[in-house]
Amino acid sequence: MSTSAESAVAPPVLREALPQTGGVPGRRVADRLWSALLIAFGGAILVVAGVIVFSLGHVASPLLRATHLIDFLLGTVWDPERERFGALTYLYGTVVTSLLALVIAAPVSIGLALFVTEMSPPSLRSIVSFPLELLAGIPSVVYGLWGLFVLVPLLRETVEPFLARTLGFLPLFKGPPIGLGFLAAGMILAVMILPTMTSISIEVLKTVPGAQREAALALGATPWEATRLAVLPYARAGILGAIILGLGRALGETMAVTMVIGNTPRISASLFAPGYSLPSVIANEFAEASGAMHTGALAALGLLLFVVTLTFNSIARLLVRVVTRGPERSAA
Repeated sequence: MSTSAESAVAPPVLREALPQTGGVPGRRVADRLWSALLIAFGGAILVVAGVIVFSLGHVASPLLRATHLIDFLLGTVWDPERERFGALTYLYGTVVTSLLALVIAAPVSIGLALFVTEMSPPSLRSIVSFPLELLAGIPSVVYGLWGLFVLVPLLRETVEPFLARTLGFLPLFKGPPIGLGFLAAGMILAVMILPTMTSISIEVLKTVPGAQREAALALGATPWEATRLAVLPYARAGILGAIILGLGRALGETMAVTMVIGNTPRISASLFAPGYSLPSVIANEFAEASGAMHTGALAALGLLLFVVTLTFNSIARLLVRVVTRGPERSAA
């Protein structure tokens, strides 16, 4: 289409902004350059990830050459003096604390998002939104100090004894109430990922067309039924994406978890027991690592954390795809 034809159909504002090149080839070259630039920006992300993996693999190569991968993944002994390294204990602590944080934070974040977008009066929205933004900007070490001086004593003196009395028949709530452990780390992570998940869920729910709610209410649905049947199905893919981002932060959090998890390399079914996580052991031992094997083991833990995060994100993206396609298939 020529420039004169484009100017004939374009709005007046855009008509003035159209480049008067007099021909299509010049614009095609500019479009190709712009597309190439965007592709380069997108590819840079893959290049950075590849460089990180290559660098960690290079540092971890002494361990990977000396130890079988299965022995490293399934081993539970971590002894730098005898150069015996097993990652299962730290992998267990990372997965347990992250999933516990997700179980605690996901219902709260979705409930807060629904309250802000569907139920609260406009005057309350800013009052609720401001603390969420404030929580998102607090450094992790501050969360760790709060957990160490406030949350841990509360768990040791009140929460854990209560859980032991009422749910002590379950393996999750057996053992002495120490305060430091998986439960404290999971609750700290839940507070840390709550602002991210809630803010994204609020933005997702705001994109739901008003006609969805009005149609449900016009058919006689109550406000809760309209939210459950018309709003949540429309926004469930975006809400699941918010949960993915929260899980990603929980898996990689270091300082706050290090301060409250107990830093004891053990596998226990009880949430009261102290444990260890992949980021925590890397942060605690990397500065004091002596020898290529010890440094390589810590780098291998970093690679393992990268793989765990990638695996969880991939599974979650598959869930998003399945959830997104669900209404289409059912309608068909």
